[in-house]
Amino acid sequence: MPLAELTLENLRCIDKAELAFGPGTNLVFGANGAGKTTVLEAVFLLGRGRSFRTRLNERLIQHGKPLARIMGQVSAELVTRRLGIEIQRSAEGKTGTIGRLDGADLRSFAELALAFPVQAMDPDAHKLIEEGSARRRRWLDWAVFHVEQGFASSWARYQKALQQRNAALRSGRAEFTAWDPELAREGEVLTGARERVAMALAPYWSEVTAELTGLEITLDFQPGWDRDDSLADLLAASAGRDRDRRSTTVGPHRADLTLRMSGRVAREVLSRGQQKLAAVALNLCQLEFLKREHGLSPTVLLDDPSAELDRDRLARFIARVEALETQLIVTALDRDSPLFGQPETVFHVEQGRVFRV
Repeated sequence: MPLAELTLENLRCIDKAELAFGPGTNLVFGANGAGKTTVLEAVFLLGRGRSFRTRLNERLIQHGKPLARIMGQVSAELVTRRLGIEIQRSAEGKTGTIGRLDGADLRSFAELALAFPVQAMDPDAHKLIEEGSARRRRWLDWAVFHVEQGFASSWARYQKALQQRNAALRSGRAEFTAWDPELAREGEVLTGARERVAMALAPYWSEVTAELTGLEITLDFQPGWDRDDSLADLLAASAGRDRDRRSTTVGPHRADLTLRMSGRVAREVLSRGQQKLAAVALNLCQLEFLKREHGLSPTVLLDDPSAELDRDRLARFIARVEALETQLIVTALDRDSPLFGQPETVFHVEQGRVFRV
């Protein structure tokens, strides 16, 4: 469902703002540092419970304020849902993030993700290629979550068992193997779901990356252990090594998507610009897969999409985004940005204040 209304308070440089979006293209323009990306960040928080710019939500709270609050409303046909995120800082310096859906506190941000699917593409997109496996796992898991029933609960159970096992390993307790059956059972389930989605994404990846980059870049899913053996067997076989390292060394928490060109890891041979194109291709192939095969149209956030893209590749990118026929919230330096035609709504951000134009 598209986002219809957004209210944010004490988020980075913005004291308070209220925005009403259309279901099509929405433009947010203003000078660098004015707060455009903060608006996108607020939208992303409503669907993910976290920022796409930092892992620490407490950094989003405006200096000197006890909390930051984001509220939104998504609507489609006769259905309306109210979303909320509150990031709190206590007098003792402790922080926490509370999610709400239709006025009720949530136990998991997964409920927000179901109510409001959202994906972001920003100038730091290259980090999806350049950085470690955790970012790529999150990217894949977001798609798996939306198409594989039961994935979220298996993932949560696996994470809990992994935390318990690693805590036992760090403390030197011999009973760390008591968690192996749970790890093995849930690890096999969630890895099977990841494999199915990674396989389904493959043809979309081949098509999009060929058009945007002109390069032959392969995309392979690495499950985190040798699938010729069961996870249960490998957990048992690695017990001694895990005890020495005080950490669980095999399992889906070590999974990755490996991008290679001419047999070499892509980040070692691609330029920064090529890495960004590859990351954009990853996001586009994911969105096209969700749209074509599952009828899902997430809200797409585009932060300065023209940065580092030449005219030809930008035109191809725009054509594929427009074919998604989904809600877009786009930032630009000026109002006359022609990227996606005439926007439904336009907002000007200036010195932390947001105005409807």
